[in-house]
Amino acid sequence: MLKEKLIHFLANFEKENIEQSFPLDYCVPVYHCVSDEKLPHIENVINYKKIKQFEQDLDYISKYFQFVNWSEFKDYVEGNFKPKKKIALLTFDDGFREFYDVIVPILERKGIYAINFINPAFIDNQDLMFRCKASLIINEIEKNNNVNPEVYKILHSKEDIKRQVLDINYLQKNTLDKLAQILEIDFNSFLKEQKPYLTTEQLHILTQKGFGISSHSWDHPRYDLLSLEHQLETTFKTFEYLKENNFLYESFAFPFTDFGVNKVFFDKLFENKDLFCTFGSAGVKLDSIERNFQRIPMETGENAELIIKKEIAYFRLKKLIHKNKIVRK
Repeated sequence: MLKEKLIHFLANFEKENIEQSFPLDYCVPVYHCVSDEKLPHIENVINYKKIKQFEQDLDYISKYFQFVNWSEFKDYVEGNFKPKKKIALLTFDDGFREFYDVIVPILERKGIYAINFINPAFIDNQDLMFRCKASLIINEIEKNNNVNPEVYKILHSKEDIKRQVLDINYLQKNTLDKLAQILEIDFNSFLKEQKPYLTTEQLHILTQKGFGISSHSWDHPRYDLLSLEHQLETTFKTFEYLKENNFLYESFAFPFTDFGVNKVFFDKLFENKDLFCTFGSAGVKLDSIERNFQRIPMETGENAELIIKKEIAYFRLKKLIHKNKIVRK
């Protein structure tokens, strides 16, 4: 893709000391999972990093940014915190078990805070997010030479199976359950045996350790596919859950993307006076919603240095044509 090649080329010219060239005063990286293991429920949908790669990312970011906790981030936004360097707030999405088992021990050793934005529908392994179901279905089809032909009545073709399954969106998620039934995939057994998500007990332990547990919607829809009413319903339902459990109910991170979400949603959302800010994942960009901060996706198959330098280069490029700010209507 021409755009990607151009950004990669321009990134080569970025200064070594990105603290000076990074265009914003804050950096908000976002990950989902870190593991050295093969994780069938996410391997087809998330290019998650191995432990060594993740630690190298943290070490690189630490060279140029000051990692902060939630209170420090809020104080910074309100002008009450003077950091020694530009700040970084580390975030994770989806509440996968590896956050407790793998990631937190690393963060404790390095003295780094993080927030995990969770979907209550999946906590305690009650259900599996539809994209995780898609990943399991892709694995089953790709490893099986004798797939039930009923599958192709739903997928329409034997070509590009992975793309077809991944194209099934939140509103069509019942299709994944139909495919699983044909393929004899038991999602409930997978949940019981693999326990891919955090438990309520683990969430409380993480809170006691000082980490943040916050809102990522109830069950991970893509917001631009929903009506305004549904957008607000899934968001406020999650806030109630967080408040009942004494988790961090002051923030919200959009699942997938905030692309296509209109200003009216933010206006309604911020009527909730408990809410401090929201987060998207569009990279290094400004936003016409003052308290909506864009995060940098870190699971692109590249290391932190290249990801951040590409983000800086892209920001510069967009700035030339006045497109480096998301404007909501």
